[in-house]
Amino acid sequence: MRPLFFISIKRILDIMPDINWYPGHMAKTRRILVDQVKSVDAVIELCDARAPGATRNPDLIDIARGKNHFLVLNKCDLANDNATRQWIHHFESQGISCVRFQSTGGKAKDVLNLIQKAAQPAVERMKARGANKTVRMMVIGIPNVGKSTFINKLRGQAIAKASDRPGVTRTNQWVKVGPFLELLDTPGMLWPKLENQKNAEILAFLGSIRDQIMDSEELAGNLIKRLMTIAPKETMARFRIGEDAKDKTVQEVLEDACRGRGWLLSGGRFDTERAAAIILDEFRGNKVGRISLEIPEER
Repeated sequence: MRPLFFISIKRILDIMPDINWYPGHMAKTRRILVDQVKSVDAVIELCDARAPGATRNPDLIDIARGKNHFLVLNKCDLANDNATRQWIHHFESQGISCVRFQSTGGKAKDVLNLIQKAAQPAVERMKARGANKTVRMMVIGIPNVGKSTFINKLRGQAIAKASDRPGVTRTNQWVKVGPFLELLDTPGMLWPKLENQKNAEILAFLGSIRDQIMDSEELAGNLIKRLMTIAPKETMARFRIGEDAKDKTVQEVLEDACRGRGWLLSGGRFDTERAAAIILDEFRGNKVGRISLEIPEER
């Protein structure tokens, strides 16, 4: 069944107080981070490589100001390689140290090199005093960007709790990654007011906004229409729809997908609710292909 209360993308910009958009635990998280950042040596910010611009929280950037700080484009194995290269060039041209990171497989060497570089000033200060320094870094990012999985991979074992849904890490926890390195895993934090509708839509596509408050059918239909402008061949093949889908209404797009994939109820009625859930899951699970939802020149 569809939720008793859901919202459309168009209302995301206005509904924050009414639907627990910026819940109390996020407000509390912000207060804690402002305090804890004072005691860390550096900050590691994670964004989603499929939409690096939309998945950077300006509040978190502000909290990290004044600290050694670098950006990790996480889940780059789900993103388009060319788009990721454009984003790295974009950030580096702004003086932002950044590195790509795979959510599965791959190696952590580049990230560890940046960690070492960011920690060096603190290490040198402690060496001058004749002491060994345990470097402490804070890992920040929006919900569902993969902070806990990132930390687990650096450590090599599942210590930080990880899950592919927003809001799993609800408390700050220190994780020892090596003999002289500790990382603070923090809850995902959104910002109180999303003023850009395109960004809000991207966050919903990626699952950083809770599905329970969304009109999933509208969201899935809009996702297909968006994918048709980015990767039409892959989208048509996966959901068995025609090239004209980009010009159709959301309802028509969902019905085409139901017809193509056989998502039907008794009497031949279209099961658009099931279709919406599967479309969102398959996109987020990389079943459509390696797709980036934005490039720097679009921002």
